[in-house]
Amino acid sequence: MPIGASGDAIAGYHFSIQVDGEPWAQFKEVAGLSTEVQVIEHKETTLSGKDVVKKLPGQKKFGDITLKVGVTDDKKIFEWHKKVLDGKIDEARKNGSIVLYDYANAEKARWNFVNAWPSKVSYGSMSTTSNDILLQDVTLVVESVEQA
Repeated sequence: MPIGASGDAIAGYHFSIQVDGEPWAQFKEVAGLSTEVQVIEHKETTLSGKDVVKKLPGQKKFGDITLKVGVTDDKKIFEWHKKVLDGKIDEARKNGSIVLYDYANAEKARWNFVNAWPSKVSYGSMSTTSNDILLQDVTLVVESVEQA
C-alpha cells in the first residue's frame, strides 16, 4: 500500500470514556490499552538428534488501563473504588469503552473492556505555589479488551 493511501493518522487527544454505556468525566489521559499472548516454548529433539524449539500461543493477558482526570466534586470514581474496598467486587465490575474520535468528531476506533474495577486511585501532588489542577490517577483492572 502506498504511503498516505489510508489517509491521515488519527490524533490521540480526542477520546471519551464510557462505563456501562454512559459517558464519564473528561479524562486527560488514557494509557495501558494492551493485549498480549504469552508464549509457551516446547522443546523437543528430532529422531536425528537435532534440538527444536516450537513457540506456541499460551494464555491471553490484558494490561491494566490507567486514567488521568482532573479532580472535581463528582464522587463517581471514589464510590466505584469504595465498592472494591468494601469487598463488593461483584457490584464493582463494570463494562465500558474507550472511544477515539477524528477531527470531525466521528468515531474512528473503540476499545471495549470487560469486568473492569478500579484497583488503585491516587492523587497528584498539591502545592500552594502551583497553578496546576489536581489530577487523579485511576488504575482499572480488566478481564479482557477488544478493539471493536
